[in-house]
Amino acid sequence: MPALAVALYHVDPRTGQVVLHAMPILLLILLLLAIAYRYYSAFLAAKVAVLDDTRLTPAHRFYDGQNYHPTNRWVLFGHHFAAISGAGPLIGPVLAIQYGYMPGLLWLVIGVCLAGAVQDMLVLAASVRRDGKSLAEIARTELGYPAMLAAALAILFIVIIALAGLGFVVVKALGGEEVKLPAGLHITLPPEADLPLPESPSSGRQLYHFPPGCVLRYPNDNKPTHRPEGFTLAVPADSPLKPQGNSVSLPAGCTQVVPGSAWGTFTIACTIPIALLVGWWMYRLRPGRVVEASLVGALLTLAAVIAGNWIPGSPLAPYFTLTREQTILALCLYGFVAAVLPVWLLLGPRDYLSSFLKIGTVILLVLSVLLANPPLQAPPINEVFLNGGPTFPGSIFPFVFICIMCGAISGFHSLVSSGTTPKMVERESHIRSIGYGAMLIEGLVGVVALITAASLPQDLYYAMNIGIDAAPRWQGAVQQVEERYGWRLPAEAADPLHAAQVDAPHHLDLAQVEERVGGEALRGRTGGAVTLAVGMALIFEDAFRWLGITGQWLLKYWYHFAIMFEALFILTTIDAGTRIARFLLQESAGRLYAPLARTDWLPGALLATALVTAGYGWLIHTGSIDTIWPMFGIANQGLAVLALALVTTWLVNSGRGRLAWVTALPMLFVLSTTTSAAAIMVTVRFPAMIRDGRVLAGSLNIALTLFVVTTVGVVVLWALARWLAAALRYFRTPSLPRPSPSGQP
Repeated sequence: MPALAVALYHVDPRTGQVVLHAMPILLLILLLLAIAYRYYSAFLAAKVAVLDDTRLTPAHRFYDGQNYHPTNRWVLFGHHFAAISGAGPLIGPVLAIQYGYMPGLLWLVIGVCLAGAVQDMLVLAASVRRDGKSLAEIARTELGYPAMLAAALAILFIVIIALAGLGFVVVKALGGEEVKLPAGLHITLPPEADLPLPESPSSGRQLYHFPPGCVLRYPNDNKPTHRPEGFTLAVPADSPLKPQGNSVSLPAGCTQVVPGSAWGTFTIACTIPIALLVGWWMYRLRPGRVVEASLVGALLTLAAVIAGNWIPGSPLAPYFTLTREQTILALCLYGFVAAVLPVWLLLGPRDYLSSFLKIGTVILLVLSVLLANPPLQAPPINEVFLNGGPTFPGSIFPFVFICIMCGAISGFHSLVSSGTTPKMVERESHIRSIGYGAMLIEGLVGVVALITAASLPQDLYYAMNIGIDAAPRWQGAVQQVEERYGWRLPAEAADPLHAAQVDAPHHLDLAQVEERVGGEALRGRTGGAVTLAVGMALIFEDAFRWLGITGQWLLKYWYHFAIMFEALFILTTIDAGTRIARFLLQESAGRLYAPLARTDWLPGALLATALVTAGYGWLIHTGSIDTIWPMFGIANQGLAVLALALVTTWLVNSGRGRLAWVTALPMLFVLSTTTSAAAIMVTVRFPAMIRDGRVLAGSLNIALTLFVVTTVGVVVLWALARWLAAALRYFRTPSLPRPSPSGQP
């Protein structure tokens, strides 16, 4: 096969199917993003937003040295990108691989160019023209007080739901848990292996550590499940396991113990004092040395990743091996403290620190994908799971557009584009690179996350993304995926000289991967974060092999570096989002009791922050990935609908209604997918939770979803009435000249 063809694709030696490689796909997408920025964003800047550098921005007109401050374009680009880039573009594409990689890839590229970047840029432009006002204040200016009230309430609840979705990802990646196993589960040990002797902890249970290579058969299912990795079971002390030859059947009440990640928790915990040090360095020790302080923080963070290797098995391990509940509590405490402390002390330094690490890691990942050029082992379209699968419930329409949100379009970004960023824009022409450009980079993050997940062997992908308790339900469907598409092998597998290289990346089974990432438990780690970290680690290892940097010991450092990278994406959104929700809640409550509206009044700040953190903490505690992530997607996309409706109204009110299609068409599409998904969740998914006994959680999820859809719908209808009124005025007075766009606000 010609060398060029090998770089583009290979033919699977077992199935005869053509398997595309990542490098040419990524190069094509980079070209499309560059074209969109060069031409479409230029059209938006010149004709739609009518950016004009002769206008003074709010940063100059209201300069106070704190909130309003003219900022260098690229410094502000980094700040804006750090603020908008959460877990959405990392996790959504990983979960959507169950549909195949092509639907998600198309939505990411088309969505970010025509919808997401358009929203971010034009909301930023509208806020700059409206003195740096928030989205709710823009609603008041363009539509009136009732619309502002509906928008403010919608934003508050949407932010809390979004924080729950992001927090859940951290909990699944770091927290330990115990998963119930059915009575009668039959476990066959490997040949010549005996039933391990139990340990008897103080909790009145016995712990059995099973060796690698066991075979499990679930009740009423004759299909065996092979476990290449070892695992630990907790068995009631009054029902000890009774071996039957080299096999055993489980009694009622058994659970599989999935330990928390001490290494990952230690590394992420270290970023908090590191951020405090960076803040002290920038504002007290060496004022103004932002780059210097950020580089020091980045080096210390990398050192924390390396030092984490010595935590598991050490006397410190129990302090960092957290259960699921402990991880939720730690997350809420962090959000509480970060939202109450002064911005300069923790939030600001973490933004600077994460900007360096985020942008640097994204560049490293893009270069690594181009260099490693991994095959996309997932099918382009997975017909087995078109109507829903183990990683995400629901059919490909509308749920692929809900599962993948932030990389294509994210309503959460509109809060940043109408928050701190418009108060720091130095010149109006900078809006194009900051608003449109930063969102294109986030879309690129989503693309490389999708490519990373698609490059994993599919048996490894489903082993990590199917909950241990859900394995019997999906075993048959996953078998169908194997029969239809096969577990695709890299091109070198056809060569007998290479086929024996079983320890090469993308040849590994789950047990080998667990061993090489430092003994972490990976099976059933739903939520996408662990899957992405494994995929990133394998791609980094592949790429650096080309540079002569090899060694099996490297994979564990790459894996925990990837976990830290994901956590930085999430925690910067958690602390900023908690603060935004606190301000919104105080503003709303201040209408009932005036002192609550004062953000500098400590009792009000503490009360509002406690309510916000308790809200998303409860959602995380009672939810699962198949309920929280769809709710997050619906809420986030609902906020995008609201933002696009307000920007469309701004264009209409400013005399540029003939160009309103640039925002109205994306709004209508996102509105159709969001309302369709909400209807399915409210009528199918949440009632199923109630039938399963989770009455309170299911009922509140229904109420929250209906509230979000209703408030967003009120704003959209209010905006539609304004558009129709403007259109009627236009057609009734044809003799009046059209206002000049350049003269409009």
